[in-house]
Amino acid sequence: MNAKSTGTLPAKDIARVMQPVLVDLLGLALNGKQLHWHVQGRLFLPIHQRLDKVIKDARGFADEVAERLVALGVPADGRPPTVATTSNLPEISPGFLSDDKVVSAIVDQLDATISRARAALGPLDEMDQVSQDIVIDVLRELEAHRWMFAVQMA
Repeated sequence: MNAKSTGTLPAKDIARVMQPVLVDLLGLALNGKQLHWHVQGRLFLPIHQRLDKVIKDARGFADEVAERLVALGVPADGRPPTVATTSNLPEISPGFLSDDKVVSAIVDQLDATISRARAALGPLDEMDQVSQDIVIDVLRELEAHRWMFAVQMA
């Protein structure tokens, strides 16, 4: 399959918009797992469990974004070096972290992922509403996760 199989869709342009969303979702899943393993404190269990949901959603949406790109005839790049060098996510501290620091860190991770996904909406509206619909689904779920964590910081 190649880009010509997409008919009139500008597959390479769509990939330029969707690839950053993909790497941030993959980064969110990895950083979420790091936080999941290292959270400590009174709120360990609910944070640990909520992080599992974020990780599952991030992985699922990354798969959906990547498969959309491949369906359009363009490769998706989810290799670790690509994620490490092109992700928009802030670094997280290594090692054990208190529950409040984990909540703050995952909110920052979600904010960065949401920001990049939201930036993709306008261009995708012009190019491919099917891809835009995937990003809308990403935003709906990630914004709900963000809310669930952010209320703990209030």
